[in-house]
Amino acid sequence: MQPHNRISMIILLASLIAVQGCKKDEVSVDFHYDYFDLTPGRYIEYNVMEVKHDETAIIQHDTSFYQLRTVIGDTVIDNEGRTARKYLRYKRSTSSDVWVLADIWSTIIDSRRAEVLEENQRMVKMVFAPTIEKVWDMNAYNMFPELECYYRDIHDSYSLNGIGFDSTVVVEQEEFSSLVDHRRKYEVYAKGVGLIHKYYKDLEIQNFDTLNVKNGNEVFYYLTGYGFE
Repeated sequence: MQPHNRISMIILLASLIAVQGCKKDEVSVDFHYDYFDLTPGRYIEYNVMEVKHDETAIIQHDTSFYQLRTVIGDTVIDNEGRTARKYLRYKRSTSSDVWVLADIWSTIIDSRRAEVLEENQRMVKMVFAPTIEKVWDMNAYNMFPELECYYRDIHDSYSLNGIGFDSTVVVEQEEFSSLVDHRRKYEVYAKGVGLIHKYYKDLEIQNFDTLNVKNGNEVFYYLTGYGFE
């Protein structure tokens, strides 16, 4: 074999080994998609508290309690033409009542983004894999103002209502206070389950006092159980 042919062969073999090595590395990467479990039949149940503040209403601070059950359903074509999953939301007042279907949303993991289509508004809930450097706009694909999200407490254990989770992440959505505004929003996701806790406050206040609320909304989800139908 001529020297130049031998060199060409060595270069070719080295290239093939490098390509195979890259493919092997790609296969072994864990993007942790199971923080946003879309397995059909997956259900999660919550106790929910909502507070609606309106200083002009008869009931200025109207608080309601109910139970929510979310279920990952059959495939559906979303408003972007993608094959997504139905995200069924059932509600009831107490555990002695029957579940009543309240909403049919859709959800998908696409291009390493976990999305939920809420009332025809596309929300980017997570970006994979969860790392401390990740920053994204939850409202990048809807009509709402930019909402920059990031991760904290990545892969930490978490306990809620006496239920322990070995690996969770917190998605920080907003933390802002001023003379007249107070906004605090975050969600907690557990590996192999999905959303386990939601904390949402968007309030109009007075003189920096978060207890002196004029208008706004508060919503809190607390997981009570989960499994498969």
